[in-house]
Amino acid sequence: MANKELYIKYIRVITLPIVKAFFYAALFLIFIGDIVIDFITFVLKTVANVLLFLPRKANHIPYKIKYFILGIGITLLVFFVYQSYIFVKTLPTPKLIGTLNYSVSTKILDRNGSLLYEIFHDQNRTPVKIDSLPKYVSQATIAIEDQAFYEHPGISLYGGILRASKEMLFDRSLQGGSTITQQLVKSALLTPERTITRKVKEAILAIWTEHMYTKKQILEMYLNQVPYGGSSYGIEKASQTFFDKSSHDLTIAQAAFLAGLPQAPSLYSPYSNPKYALDRRNDVLKKMSELDFINKKQYQSALQEPLTIKSPTQYIRAPHFVFYVKSVLEKMYGIARVEAGGLRVVTSLDLKTQEQTENILSDEIAKIEYLHVTNGAVLVTAPKNGEILAMVGSVDYFNNPEGAFNVTTALRQPGSSIKPLMYSLALEKGYTAATQISDTPITYQTLGGLPYQPVNYDGRYHGNVTLRTALASSYNIPAVKVLNNLGVDQFIDHAHKMGISTWEDKSRFGLSLTLGGGEVTMTDMATAFGVFANGGNKVPVNPLLSVSDYNGNSLYQQRTNNDVLGVISKAVAFIISDILSDNNARAGAFGAHSSLEIPGYKVAVKTGTTNSKRDNWTIGYTPTYLTVVWVGNNDNSPMNPALTSGVTGAAPIFNRVMSNVLNSNVLNYQNIKGGFILPDGIVSKSCMGKNPEYFIKGTENKVNCFASKLSPTPTSH
Repeated sequence: MANKELYIKYIRVITLPIVKAFFYAALFLIFIGDIVIDFITFVLKTVANVLLFLPRKANHIPYKIKYFILGIGITLLVFFVYQSYIFVKTLPTPKLIGTLNYSVSTKILDRNGSLLYEIFHDQNRTPVKIDSLPKYVSQATIAIEDQAFYEHPGISLYGGILRASKEMLFDRSLQGGSTITQQLVKSALLTPERTITRKVKEAILAIWTEHMYTKKQILEMYLNQVPYGGSSYGIEKASQTFFDKSSHDLTIAQAAFLAGLPQAPSLYSPYSNPKYALDRRNDVLKKMSELDFINKKQYQSALQEPLTIKSPTQYIRAPHFVFYVKSVLEKMYGIARVEAGGLRVVTSLDLKTQEQTENILSDEIAKIEYLHVTNGAVLVTAPKNGEILAMVGSVDYFNNPEGAFNVTTALRQPGSSIKPLMYSLALEKGYTAATQISDTPITYQTLGGLPYQPVNYDGRYHGNVTLRTALASSYNIPAVKVLNNLGVDQFIDHAHKMGISTWEDKSRFGLSLTLGGGEVTMTDMATAFGVFANGGNKVPVNPLLSVSDYNGNSLYQQRTNNDVLGVISKAVAFIISDILSDNNARAGAFGAHSSLEIPGYKVAVKTGTTNSKRDNWTIGYTPTYLTVVWVGNNDNSPMNPALTSGVTGAAPIFNRVMSNVLNSNVLNYQNIKGGFILPDGIVSKSCMGKNPEYFIKGTENKVNCFASKLSPTPTSH
């Protein structure tokens, strides 16, 4: 024993100055390495020149041998200095701690701060300040990882390096022995390889780090940096993962458990090795007691506390919306920053409205499964600012793989729901709500030579009808005739101006475009119909309220009315909205009390059903809220012919969702039942039995308001 103690003492006395000298020389080289190399080169050249002129004596080493040895010595010295310089120069600076190997999860929240999802790449991390933690959280780490933390300069020669050297020499294994500072630089700046080279780098950087930061700063960075198992990095995320609580609220026993994980997260995992996890926790508690970090009573109480771990789950709410937001963020900031940059994203979503909408959709789709309707989607927005309040992309997201498909952003044919956009162009081009349009048979010759003969949804012709009746009752033939007069290309340009982004190749489309022959997305339709709700102003749908980094620095803030663009006149928007909210005008097609009517509110609504009933839409809005509903099948297979637009399918879902949104009024809008405000530039007078009928000023005399319809009785074809 005496010999062993003498040996250790000898090693301490001899190695300590050498190790310190090496490390400080290395640090010195980092800053003035080039100067040192130049100086050494100069000295060596000078020595060589002096030796060259020394007188030769008979008893001296032969001339050639002397210079050969000198050359070898100079070469080795220069090589050693140069390689040492290169080695040190390649080391990362401790200033990069917190930026390298340090990803922070992005949190996506609803408008009220409820967590929807956390996005992370490999490392899920939420930084905390050490002053906000109970003192025993850091003490637990010191007790089990580095009891001499406050005494050593970054490395521990006696407790760390010598023990690791002994294990490496006698047990042939590369062991730890690292201080908290070494573990920090290893996790933050170096690769996880277990080599002597990396250990040397680790030691140099540890001493360097101790010169740059205080012990408190190092301990805080450690608690935020190191892995605790799986994708949980840092004490805060580990606390949430294992205990479903913030690290501020950890008990002594829980803090001890977490402190024991970083050395071997897999070995001490409570999911795979619960006994090892409990034993490890108790070892930490014992160390804390021995170091007087906790008293005997606290120690005994912590030992008795059961190790209750939260079941591992993937936490996500409003999944279609979350991944829609993720795609928006990636376009703004790039994938790397979204997955590892610690963004704090406050979205426009109202979680309560979202969950209520999910339940309504699921309930209503179950009622019409017999009509071969397997899926549906709902989008709820606030058209004034484009905020998305709810986005349900399918009836069940977790019904893989079909459920994950987000119909709200997918291409679907809109059916007759596109007609209001076409008729708004007609109003701009001189048509009026009282303009009579002939609902009689017509055939068009297409570019392909095949005849095109549009038919109405009900299979009948209605003679001369007003534009108001044609739109409200969704008659097809009048719509095609009006589009033929306006021009397909002009309609495409107009629709694009209002928010339709998918009609890029004009050559693909013909007159059937006004009946839904061009694919659109629900998000685009929400923007376009929002133009009517906003009195002619276009406000693109927007899921974001604010984005900041995890330190609270603002990156994005929603700017009120910044993106508003007037694309149609207030008068045109008002007339379209008045027609779509005219229950009397649509009664002939949908009945006096259909699902399109919401008692107590003036709601503008339009339905749409495509050929073979592959898509069924209902879109409705007030000045404050807008709802888009689609039902159908992801594989585009037709629904049962018994499905009737406005009675079954999307309309009942729309009614329930819109009623819920209006009655709850989550954004607390004033005068929500006030309807659409009559703008300047509108003239009203009795016309064609409509009292009052609205005209854009200057068009009120374009029609004979006393003319009667030519064919008051519908006829079959």
